[in-house]
Amino acid sequence: MSDREPINGSAERRLGVFKTYKLYVGGKFPRSESGRVYEVTDSKGAWLANAPKSSRKDAREAVVAARKAFGGWSGATAYNRGQVLYRVAEMLEGRREQFVREVAASEGLSKSKAGAAVDAAIDRWVWYAGWTDKIGQIAGGANPVAGPFFNLSSPEPTGVVAVLAPQSSSLLGLVSVVAPVIATGNTAVVVASADAPLPALSLGEVLATSDVPGGVVNILSGATAELAAPLAAHQDVNAIDLTGADAVLAKELEIAAADNLKRVLRPRPADGDAAGADGSEDWLASPGTHRLTAFLETKTVWHPTGALGAAGSSY
Repeated sequence: MSDREPINGSAERRLGVFKTYKLYVGGKFPRSESGRVYEVTDSKGAWLANAPKSSRKDAREAVVAARKAFGGWSGATAYNRGQVLYRVAEMLEGRREQFVREVAASEGLSKSKAGAAVDAAIDRWVWYAGWTDKIGQIAGGANPVAGPFFNLSSPEPTGVVAVLAPQSSSLLGLVSVVAPVIATGNTAVVVASADAPLPALSLGEVLATSDVPGGVVNILSGATAELAAPLAAHQDVNAIDLTGADAVLAKELEIAAADNLKRVLRPRPADGDAAGADGSEDWLASPGTHRLTAFLETKTVWHPTGALGAAGSSY
């Protein structure tokens, strides 16, 4: 609560205005169709907010939105996607203080450590924005063949990707798994950290006010296992990132994902320098390109070279 000075000059106490967190699906901010919410607390158990508890129907509607957006997003030029991702980084920078507060409360970090995590998340958006029109040079190329043909391989997005965000890194880990998915032309259905969903839900507000088309990223909050099961079994989901699942859940989801031959990105082994303090992946480490290539398909085209001149030489 805070004081304010009204026109008549007498002091008056204000009521606090609490933030209402909603899902982000199809470019809009619906509540869960079930009407359920759950309490989100900080590291000491103090109440922070009520977050929507998504249902299976919410997950299905998010897949529909992601599929609808896929054609336009995958058909955009890689350069344009880079511009759009860079705009997201700009918007994150403008709301830095809000995210510092949310990350600090969600993860129990000091303000300085939360600020470092938010800065790293912004930098990571910029990093992936720069890769949109370059990954094709790494994942594709001209192949040598025995004959008068061009043989060219080029990467194409897989489609709709379900992403289970890391549980312990509410913003930096989230950005690290979502940005490469959309940078390569896929669309995403994201299940936020169950215990720390607030930065993810606020990221939806950033995406809505940037240039990212509605449906490219859809963000759900709630119980990870409850939402992951229908996404893994959904026939219109082309791939799934299991980063936020524990070993038991990941195995169950991988079995369900096999039904329509989904691409599956398994959690990376947490060993040596790559491990964080809780045994998870170290999100501050250099991400490399493995997440960019994880959800790409390779298209190979053959084309005759043709003949030049009377001697029959070819190019």
